[in-house]
Amino acid sequence: MRTYSWYATLIKPEWAPPAWLFGPVWSVLYTIIAISFGYVVYKYFKGEIPFLISLPFILNLVFNFAFTPLQFGLQNNFLAAVDILLVLGTIIWAGVVIYPYYPWVVFVNIPYFLWVSFATVLQLTITYLNL
Repeated sequence: MRTYSWYATLIKPEWAPPAWLFGPVWSVLYTIIAISFGYVVYKYFKGEIPFLISLPFILNLVFNFAFTPLQFGLQNNFLAAVDILLVLGTIIWAGVVIYPYYPWVVFVNIPYFLWVSFATVLQLTITYLNL
């Protein structure tokens, strides 16, 4: 895989996790996301919450799914860094707006928030190291 071999050539900090860890972590996180974000969208379609409450969840998915094509497809660290900041920002926004309605959604997404926070610092570091 040419794109992943490109990533292997990048300068990374010593504290970067091994490549094999990303798959299992994201498998767990995508399960959490599917259940909790799906619940929010379901509640919107039932008319129990306004669209603006579901908007950051939708945007988060768009930004999340854009990361891999930006990082590995375009091989663009800068765009990937901007994107991961948008992912992190929409997680925070989503948590703030959903908490008054369904606090459990915030709590179950703490692992997602923590991982993306770490991934943001990692991506910003990789971007800087490879200028």
